[in-house]
Amino acid sequence: MTMIFEAFPKIPRINRDVIITEKIDGTNACIAIADDFDELKVGSRSRWITPEDDNFGFARWVKENEDECRKLGPGIHYGEWWGAGIQRKYGLTEKRFSLFNTFRWADENVRPKCMSIVPVLYQGPLLNGNFDRIYSVDRMLNHLIVNGSVAAPGFMKPEGVVIFHTASQTLFKATCEKDEKPKNS
Repeated sequence: MTMIFEAFPKIPRINRDVIITEKIDGTNACIAIADDFDELKVGSRSRWITPEDDNFGFARWVKENEDECRKLGPGIHYGEWWGAGIQRKYGLTEKRFSLFNTFRWADENVRPKCMSIVPVLYQGPLLNGNFDRIYSVDRMLNHLIVNGSVAAPGFMKPEGVVIFHTASQTLFKATCEKDEKPKNS
């Protein structure tokens, strides 16, 4: 038997920058555009969808806004489809699509007009100079609990935050309520 050496991966340092965004309670969605722009597909968290086999009307919305959606360019573009009739509803009468990639789509002059990004609450070091607590996450959760949603001002039951650790390229989440319990308990 021939064994191939596999090097142990480098370990990222924890006290690096994070981007903390509001976790919106809707349904995961994506728009996929082929490299040659020839094909556009629409997806939910787990499957491709169509206007005939839809997920809360997202595929229909993409079809109605196809020219604008194609401005995203090649790749798979993930976001949250949220608002009226979906999960927390946020007191909205319409549905919205908010992209997750806040770095790429921060400029509203570049981003397609029919979509937004999830609100960035904090960007900077994860820790407050020591390792006794994750200062920035606590602060942002408390901000949402006291002030309500940034995505839908006036809505006082936001879900929580998503933490993107830039060094490890890893996502984590923390919720305002019942964070210590598994989602399905």
